[in-house]
Amino acid sequence: MQPSIEIILVFAKSMFSDLLLDAFSLDSRFRVVGQVVSEQEVVSVLKSDRVDIVLIDGDLSDSPESGINMLSQVRRVAPRARPIMLIEKREAQKTVEFFRNGAKGVFIKAGSEFKLLCKCIDCVHQGQIWASREELCWIVNAFEAARSSALSLRIIDAKGASLLSKREEDVVKLLMGGLSNREIARRLELSEHTIKNYLFRIFDKLGVSSRTELLLYAQGFITLSDAPKGPNSATAIGLNSGDAGGDSVAPGQDSRACA
Repeated sequence: MQPSIEIILVFAKSMFSDLLLDAFSLDSRFRVVGQVVSEQEVVSVLKSDRVDIVLIDGDLSDSPESGINMLSQVRRVAPRARPIMLIEKREAQKTVEFFRNGAKGVFIKAGSEFKLLCKCIDCVHQGQIWASREELCWIVNAFEAARSSALSLRIIDAKGASLLSKREEDVVKLLMGGLSNREIARRLELSEHTIKNYLFRIFDKLGVSSRTELLLYAQGFITLSDAPKGPNSATAIGLNSGDAGGDSVAPGQDSRACA
């Protein structure tokens, strides 16, 4: 029997949190290890228990920063825990910021069935991202807005030192600009084979397995702890494993699915 998925509930309204607690108690796949409100309480539970999923109310307070701060605390204290934001309505800017600060899924509270939330949790627990096609478009648009900015490249270690060589950084920046391997080779005056070798070397250094994962990592949407280790690992964002030549996206079965 597989171990249960350990969950923390972070909600301002205890009634909604209690309803979720009762629902999860009926499914042996899940175990709620804490119901908290404040950042201090989240930190305390994360330090004392093994936590897989953190369900965070995206409307914890009137301040839009409250959810971001909670995500930052989770990422700092338990980087392997996977946060999911539960929100009332979709908003492009907030959605992008949630993912940029460590969220692995965004789930609409109103009108959603509990079994769909369970599916969301299962997907995120398996290392995938839960987002609608619209939300994925917002993330892609964020890439587009930052494609010409060298400051958008975030491939550094905990001390702020670059993990890549100057030439490898050049390859990633051009990749972020939407260029193909052939176009990157032409721009850098190298062979296409050399560019592929650079990409494989970059994948190996960062522990990612596809161009799309590399783009998400470079923008700060995933971290090294999220990235799969080893050539046979499933990708961290639910994409079919790709090589340095390109990616293919697993088709969603509905408007909101593992992406």
